[in-house]
Amino acid sequence: MGFLDVLMGRRKLAQPAPDRLFAMSTAYVTMETSMGLTTRGTAAIVFQPLATADFESIVRDMEEVVRATASDSGTTVTSSDDTYGFRWLVLRGSDFDDLVVGINAVSSALEAGGYGDRVLCAVFGFNDQRTKKPVYWIYNYKRGAFYPFAPAAGAEKRDTEREFVLKAQIGKELPVEQELERWFPLWGTPI
Repeated sequence: MGFLDVLMGRRKLAQPAPDRLFAMSTAYVTMETSMGLTTRGTAAIVFQPLATADFESIVRDMEEVVRATASDSGTTVTSSDDTYGFRWLVLRGSDFDDLVVGINAVSSALEAGGYGDRVLCAVFGFNDQRTKKPVYWIYNYKRGAFYPFAPAAGAEKRDTEREFVLKAQIGKELPVEQELERWFPLWGTPI
């Protein structure tokens, strides 16, 4: 079976493993101790909203679940829509693992509801102690891989050299996207 079988619908492409998101929890130890990255206490899941009662109900229910389970650690949840029509569900809190678990809960609920194709990515915000600038690790759900995004000074400029260094430093801690043209910048990130 090959590419033609996939096109004809006789075989489905393998989907990325959803548990790959949890690699961020273990990789954070390396990021903090060896790479000079500290959490900004923020993470977000980005998805394309759908104006249906079912979809809105899933999102609303997940916001409430995340708020309820994260209330002990002080994690908060907000949402906003960007100029491209994507919704950002932003989690803020001091416990990094709570951020990862919260993002996973939302993506799992959307997937279970049949809306997994609406999920774009998860974004984790960090402070780079070496450059004194923000760095983001982005998880592309459709690819099942992470990649770094390091904005540079100036309008919509990125520090690609720093991104390559971060990729090399993380090693095998995270499944990193190997196709560099898929390292999409997220300008105007609200985290």
